[in-house]
Amino acid sequence: MTTITSSFWLDRPTLVTGGTGLVGGWLVKSLIEKGATVVCVVRDWVPHSILLSSDLQKNIIIVHGDITDQFFLERVLAEYEIATVFHLAAQTVVGIANRSPISTFESNIKGTWALLEACRRSALTKQIIIASSDKAYGDQEHLPYDESHALQGRHPYDVSKSCADLIAQSYAKTFHLPVVISRCGNFYGGGDLNWNRIVPGTIRSLLRGQAPIIRSDGTYVRDYLYVEDGAAAYVTLAEKLASNEELRGHAFNFSYEEPLSVTALVGQILKCMASDVVPVVQNQASNEIHDQYLSAEKARRMLGWTPSFSLEKGLRKTVEWYTDYFAKHS
Repeated sequence: MTTITSSFWLDRPTLVTGGTGLVGGWLVKSLIEKGATVVCVVRDWVPHSILLSSDLQKNIIIVHGDITDQFFLERVLAEYEIATVFHLAAQTVVGIANRSPISTFESNIKGTWALLEACRRSALTKQIIIASSDKAYGDQEHLPYDESHALQGRHPYDVSKSCADLIAQSYAKTFHLPVVISRCGNFYGGGDLNWNRIVPGTIRSLLRGQAPIIRSDGTYVRDYLYVEDGAAAYVTLAEKLASNEELRGHAFNFSYEEPLSVTALVGQILKCMASDVVPVVQNQASNEIHDQYLSAEKARRMLGWTPSFSLEKGLRKTVEWYTDYFAKHS
């Protein structure tokens, strides 16, 4: 067993897939601050993402390609001598998965096995962090989810996460690949430009003087995790795995353990923005699990993990980010 020092990340060749996504951008920012040499695989150019709209791209290596291309990934791992991998790339929108399941399966399932197989063929890769989701658990009778619950997704997005999660476990078990899996709830924070999601969509509506839209009936219950806490959790997993190989194949939930209904979350945002606008409830959600929330007891016990942000603090920072964003782009 080795000991992590403060210089662990200094000049460490680190691959991030999904860097143009919400969590990916904040993760890259954190890794750069720690001194890592960051390589990002980018398929689509997303100009307003945190990664590409800031100075972050000046401090990283961007490689254009598709995560479903195993040979491309093998080249990246070899040529950049990657030691640590964070696999966050995925199609993350439930509605898109319902409309276009094959593209979601390609990205989320094939993309995961292609990366893991490329890592298996790499002699230098020492830690692999796979971003799964609470959706991998599917619909369960007993809540909160803990890591002993079976993975039993039934709807397209949930199935894609169950499959990718199980594939990651199989590579750890069968090939002794140094893989650890994270399962988080719904991320929120500055930089999420998918306006169909409840947090950015609500904030944008309120900044425009419009009533926010709730697609469901408002009673659906979820975990919400601030994006900087999510990025920190991924970094913690890599560091802990480097110092303790017995974590290989483990999965960890990360959660505030404070589940909220959609209506309650919108109420928190309204309070944060000092608004009394009444939301429009469309009641149009389908093929979505009603209640999903996590226990983070294992992460607290085995990793010593605790979040740095409360929901209130995270929402304040999120509102500040979008207020500044729309001031610049109006």
